[in-house]
Amino acid sequence: MATLAMAAALIGLMLCAYRGCSIILVAPFFAAVAAIGSQHAGLPVFSELYMTKLAEYVKTYYPIFLFGAVFAKLMETGGLASAVAAKIVGVLGEKRAILAVLLGCGALTYGGLSVFVVAFVMYPFGAVIFRQADIPKRLLPATLWMGIFSFAMVALPGTPQIQNIIPASYFGTSSWAGIGIGIFASAIFLGMGWAWLTYRMKKLKAAGEGYGVHADRQGSKNKLARIKWQLAMLPLLLVVIVNVILSNPFGWEWGFHWNNDLLISLSGLKLPLLATHVGKVSAIWSISIALIVSSLAAAWIGRKRLRETDGFLKPINFAAVSSGTAALNVASGFAFGCVLVAMPGFSPIRDMLLGLSASSGPLLSAVLATNIMCGITGSASGGLTIALSAFGEQWAEMAAASGVSLEALHRVVAIASVGIDPVPHCGALVTLLAICGLTHKQAYFDIVVLLMMKFTVPFLCILFYMLTGIA
Repeated sequence: MATLAMAAALIGLMLCAYRGCSIILVAPFFAAVAAIGSQHAGLPVFSELYMTKLAEYVKTYYPIFLFGAVFAKLMETGGLASAVAAKIVGVLGEKRAILAVLLGCGALTYGGLSVFVVAFVMYPFGAVIFRQADIPKRLLPATLWMGIFSFAMVALPGTPQIQNIIPASYFGTSSWAGIGIGIFASAIFLGMGWAWLTYRMKKLKAAGEGYGVHADRQGSKNKLARIKWQLAMLPLLLVVIVNVILSNPFGWEWGFHWNNDLLISLSGLKLPLLATHVGKVSAIWSISIALIVSSLAAAWIGRKRLRETDGFLKPINFAAVSSGTAALNVASGFAFGCVLVAMPGFSPIRDMLLGLSASSGPLLSAVLATNIMCGITGSASGGLTIALSAFGEQWAEMAAASGVSLEALHRVVAIASVGIDPVPHCGALVTLLAICGLTHKQAYFDIVVLLMMKFTVPFLCILFYMLTGIA
């Protein structure tokens, strides 16, 4: 009965999300449904378990959503993001249209822009260059997805995206953990994406299919202040540089070192969600400060463009409000997943995954568990957090016992979070298709193929680590 209730709750959530229902609204209801057949009543599961887990997620990661959204909006409204994207596309040209879009998305994602903002910014440039090169438009969503939601989001060391920050709060690592594995995975992600999409482009064009007739949205025709791409790059570089100095992943003597006593003054307040030590939150602090500094730089560089459009206050307020919705969307999926994990019906799955850890090591178990959770929630960050909440402590202990580097574990877990994340009910996927003006039927095939290819990457990373010992 308990297992059936869990399955019904999961299927119901997927169907509702697919039909456009807000996960913020329906996730609590299906969390209560999941409790049917267990020893727990629905209302206590909702108010005590679901809401507590939602609060934990918001408490830990909301600063990244908030400051990341503000930085992204300033980059977008100030014209800095479009200047960088246009330069990349212009240099590579239409002969390398697919590579241009992949690298443009990667540069903006690694620079700290919200993945959703990167999609909005890169779509018009991708559409223009795909049209010029007569590449079928149905390949554009897959190209954008591979450029945004793969190597730059989880594999490149130091990326400020939240999927790279989440493991740091569990393992006490930094956003630069697993440099060797990250570079190896980035090359595979980029190579496989470029190879498949190029193959599909040639095959479709040989069959006589071109860009097609589409009512692409055009940007504003008003002449606004133009930003030099060199200046536009500065805030992106600042995110990386300030984050490196503050997180100090290489243990530099001259680098910043967080005071281990910073949390002691709060211990007497008996705060239930207080971190146990600075290492658990220093990565969040580092990237938050980096985003604030970079936001100030972006506002200054784009000040003329901002004055010509909506001013400074309107985009900042909009970003702050929208960051709350984005955080609650992910936190709701996370809380729902935590409810499923806590139910008796999940015990066989838990035992299987922990048994796999004992027999094959923590890395293989981490890859499979993370993919399962990301598939359930349709969210890389939500599924990653659930997996780490359920198994992170055991994985860390097993890693220490078996000699596996926590840095390697950090990077492999992060990479695994984008294995099967573009399931049909994935909110980011639905949003991306809407931006491109296409449907699942038109564009989902290539995304599914890339999904299956991406699923193999963390396993290749494990093999790379076992053969070379390089984390």
